[in-house]
Amino acid sequence: MTNVALVVLDTLRYDAFEEHFDWLPGTRFEHAWSTSHWTVPAHASLFTGRYASEVGVYADAQTFDCPGPLLAERLQTAGYATRAFSANPNLSPVFDADRGFDEFELSWRIRHHGDDLFDWDGFIAETRDQGPERYARALKEVLLGDNRTLPSLKHGAVLKLRDTPLASQVEHVDEGASTALEMVRDARFGDDEFVFLNLMEAHSPYDPPPEWKTVDVDIDGLAASLGEPDDDPADLRRAYDDCVRYLSRVYERIFAELRESFDVIVTVSDHGELLGEHGGWEHLSGIYPELARIPLSVYDARDGSVEGVAYNDRSVSLMDVHETVLAAAGLESDPEARGRDLTDLPDADPGPVREPQSESADGDTGEPAADGFREGETLVEYHGLPERHLDALRRKGFENLDHRAEWLDGVAVRGYFGYETFDGFEEWGESPYDDPRGRLEALVETIDRRTDVSEDRELDESVMRQLEDLGYA
Repeated sequence: MTNVALVVLDTLRYDAFEEHFDWLPGTRFEHAWSTSHWTVPAHASLFTGRYASEVGVYADAQTFDCPGPLLAERLQTAGYATRAFSANPNLSPVFDADRGFDEFELSWRIRHHGDDLFDWDGFIAETRDQGPERYARALKEVLLGDNRTLPSLKHGAVLKLRDTPLASQVEHVDEGASTALEMVRDARFGDDEFVFLNLMEAHSPYDPPPEWKTVDVDIDGLAASLGEPDDDPADLRRAYDDCVRYLSRVYERIFAELRESFDVIVTVSDHGELLGEHGGWEHLSGIYPELARIPLSVYDARDGSVEGVAYNDRSVSLMDVHETVLAAAGLESDPEARGRDLTDLPDADPGPVREPQSESADGDTGEPAADGFREGETLVEYHGLPERHLDALRRKGFENLDHRAEWLDGVAVRGYFGYETFDGFEEWGESPYDDPRGRLEALVETIDRRTDVSEDRELDESVMRQLEDLGYA
C-alpha cells in the first residue's frame, strides 16, 4: 500500500503560500476552496468528504461525533499505521479528533489537556499583579500539589521563557512545528503509514521565534473586526508575514523528512485569514474569498515527476483531499462523500460552467451531477459564532450581536465566489451564472443538514484558556 501524509498549514492564505512556498514540489491547484472559514468544519470536510453541516459539525457542536467513520478510521481498519500531530486545541482528544489514530501527539500549548499538570495558565492569569515572588508560590504549589512535578515545571519554564532572550534555548519556541519535525525525524516509518499534521505557525497570535520576528503585535480579531485593531494594520500584516516565512522554513525541513518515506504528500490550508480586507481580521467574521480560497499542493512520487511545480486550474475543494487519500491507499470511495481523486484529474480547464439544462450527469461539460452540483462547485458555510465567542464579546462591551449567529453560505467555482454577507450578497471574480444568488439557494436546498446533534460538553478552564489565546473564545 501507499504511504500517505496529509499536512494542514492552518490559516495559510493562498497569496502568502504563493509568495513563500516556491520550493514546494508538486501539483498546485489554483482554484482550491475550503468548505468553511474556520478549523473545525473545514477539518470535518477533510475527515469525511462531506460538508460539515451534513455530518453535524456546527458552531456550538464541534465534537467529531459523526456517525460514519472518519478518514483515519477508514485507514486504520484497512491496516494502516495512523499517526497525528496537532497544535490546535480544536483538533484534540477533547473534541474526539483523535478517532482512528494509533498515536496522537499534541503541541506544548495543549499537551496538558486532560493531564494532571499544574495549571500555569490559570495561575499566571490570577497572579499578574503579585510581582516576582509569585513564582516562589507557584514552585511550592507544584512541588506539594497533586501534579506531575517534572512535566509541570518544564511546561512552566517554556511559558515563562518563551518571550525572553533565552527563548532560543527552550525546547519548544514555536507553535508546535518544531515538535512535529522531531516527531517525523524520530519515527521509524514502515509500510502502510498515514500521517496527519496540523501546524499553527500562521495562526494568531502571530508570534514566531525571536529571530523571525520583526514586530510585536497583540491581535484580537473578533473585537478588531467589530471596531478597530489596537495595533497598526501594517504591523499586523507584517507579523503575519513573519509567521509565514518561518512556517515555510520549518515545513521545508518537515517535508524533506516526509518525502523519504511517503509516496503521496498533500499540503493544504484549512482556511485563509483576513488582514483588514472587508474590515475584518483573523477568520471568524463571515465568509470572504480571502478565507475561502486556499493553497493546495499534491506531491505524488508514484508518477516519477517529483521535482518542480505544476499547476492545475480545475476547481477543487477540501472534500477532494479526502477522496485523494482514500484512493492513494487503495480504498473504495465513501458512497456519501463528494470528493474526487486529485491525482486523477486532467490539468486542462473543462470549459465554462453553464447554467443547468437537464438532470443528466456529465462532470466535464458543466451539466449537474446526481447531487445537483456541477463539477467543481463548492459551498462555503458560515455557521455563526459559538456562544462562547458571543459571551466574550459581550464582556468586552459589544452589543447587538445577534447577526453574528446567523448562517451564511457561498458558492465557489474556479475563479468565482458568490457569497452572503451580514449585509447582503457579494461577488468576487467573473460570474458564470445568470442568477448567482438563485444558484446558491438551489445548491443549499440540496444539502441534507444533520440536526440530531448535541451541543459540546462543558470545557474545563485550561481548554478554554487555550481557545482564548487563539481567539476561539
